[in-house]
Amino acid sequence: MTRALILFAHGARAATWAVPFERLRDLTQARVPSVPVSLAFLELMEPRLPERVAELAAQAITAVTVVPVFLGQGGHLLRDLPLIVEQLRLDHPGMDITVSGAVGEDASVLAAMTDFCVAQL
Repeated sequence: MTRALILFAHGARAATWAVPFERLRDLTQARVPSVPVSLAFLELMEPRLPERVAELAAQAITAVTVVPVFLGQGGHLLRDLPLIVEQLRLDHPGMDITVSGAVGEDASVLAAMTDFCVAQL
């Protein structure tokens, strides 16, 4: 099985908005050099998740983990993402697609954010 990791973000009109996500992608890629790590967006930026998954399928990737780099489970993660993933599974039946929880709901992420906030005092 050939795995890939997709960091899934909302997207914005300003190109500069993506800079921290690009840094996150690069830092993640450095930690797992044998696994392709890429970004995909819900809207307003490219590539969108369906295009990214299609690119990976064309590269013979057979398993994808989608990590929503959102702070919490809002409407996009509760409604939009499941519909997108359902369609992706139909479009790519040979690919195992899993979706993690929102990164901001992880205890270690919250602890790091708390450390940052407290350090600002």
